[in-house]
Amino acid sequence: MKAIEITHNQECRIIDIETPPQPSAGEVLLRIKHVGFCGSDINTFMGRNLMALNPVIPGHEVGAVIQAVGDGVPAHLQAGMTVTCNPYTNCGHCASCRRGRVNACEHNQTLGVQRNGAMRQFITLPWQKIIPATTLSTSQAALVEPMSVGFHAVSRGQVTDTDTVLVIGCGMVGLGAVVRAALRGATVIAADIDDEKLALARKLGACHTINTRTDDYPTRLADITQGFGPDVVIEAVGSIPTYQMAVDAVAFTGRIVCIGYAKSDVTLPTRLFVQKELDIRGSRNADPADFRAVIRYMEQGTCPVDQLITRTIQPEQALETLQWWSENPGKVFRILVEF
Repeated sequence: MKAIEITHNQECRIIDIETPPQPSAGEVLLRIKHVGFCGSDINTFMGRNLMALNPVIPGHEVGAVIQAVGDGVPAHLQAGMTVTCNPYTNCGHCASCRRGRVNACEHNQTLGVQRNGAMRQFITLPWQKIIPATTLSTSQAALVEPMSVGFHAVSRGQVTDTDTVLVIGCGMVGLGAVVRAALRGATVIAADIDDEKLALARKLGACHTINTRTDDYPTRLADITQGFGPDVVIEAVGSIPTYQMAVDAVAFTGRIVCIGYAKSDVTLPTRLFVQKELDIRGSRNADPADFRAVIRYMEQGTCPVDQLITRTIQPEQALETLQWWSENPGKVFRILVEF
């Protein structure tokens, strides 16, 4: 069967691998219809993702149809169903797993990163990782995982309807945070350097937008928050300036939720950690409740899916698309590969 393989040396090719046999007991065989290229994949392609196999079959944002089920799979999973999947593993015995926070397993291996992923025609997975999305199209189902990461960050921030939330970075994950915070009734401020992304953030529920490159960012933020600063800041970029911005911007006794991986160490004014008595929290991956919440949101029909999908390509276009993306990093929400 056909699969896509990328390396850390800006190489990408179509390979032929063995088609999975009928699923064993407890397994589900998926026919992949759409799978997303995400930021980890372009970082792998550019040689910046040291966690990834080299070479690796990418892909953990899945829209698929169940092809077959093995013995012992629960009856609610049936051939022909549209599904997505939870692409993370958990060991069951590390500190995170013992606390029930399996999304942050110390030994997690994400599809398409630490193990070969779903950018292929068929894949077999344990039934526990299959998430029904019967009311969605397979292209919509492929958007669930990245949006769920933003949903999870809002949960980590314990956002309520009395909070003002600043989301720094309006890529796909940041937009997920915008949506979830708005659904919880918060006053949402979206910050980015791209006006197109900020316009989409408004459609998804942001009450205010700030272009941190062209606007008077400190003045605008002070005006919106009456000088207090946001109660919650969600960092969804992963850069030195945006981490520093989060600490500077957040209100006294506020909460900072960190999603983005900074590529190098960040120098921060630790005196503000103490003076502001801050809660600084990491947010990693997502849990099943976040996936279900995204699916419920998308079922409402208000999500502008067409605007979230920058391109839908065929596998043979993967190399030229990754090359284009590497030259236009700020212009991509999601690229879907159609099998």
